[in-house]
Amino acid sequence: MTQSPAPFQMPVRVYIEDTDAGGIVYYVNYLKFMERARSEWLRSLGQDQQTLLDAGTQLVVYRLACHYSKPAKLDDALRVDARVTDQGRCRLTFEQCVWRGEELLCRATVEIACLDRQTLRPKAWPAALATLKPGV
Repeated sequence: MTQSPAPFQMPVRVYIEDTDAGGIVYYVNYLKFMERARSEWLRSLGQDQQTLLDAGTQLVVYRLACHYSKPAKLDDALRVDARVTDQGRCRLTFEQCVWRGEELLCRATVEIACLDRQTLRPKAWPAALATLKPGV
């Protein structure tokens, strides 16, 4: 496992629970969609959060910048992308987008830190994830 698919894509349907009283996706739910896409990206590499936790590794968001362009609405079919743009010894940077067809709704830069589960101090990526190629 030396490279991630580029970009990873995951379909999402907007349900009533994702919306506010006006039928518009509540802003924080875009972040939930992105979290799910990163988790599924990890699975596509043969890893998962529970296995990493069991091995003493915890992944956490430590920085996020998000721009909302257009609202998603009840019953919309969306696509969430996740692409690694940079990697350090203890961090990954993702560019993530939420699309409705070809229409960009939301874009975020999400930085993930790799921590020791016990000490919550930065630690190097597990070998299976240490050789990812940014941009792919």
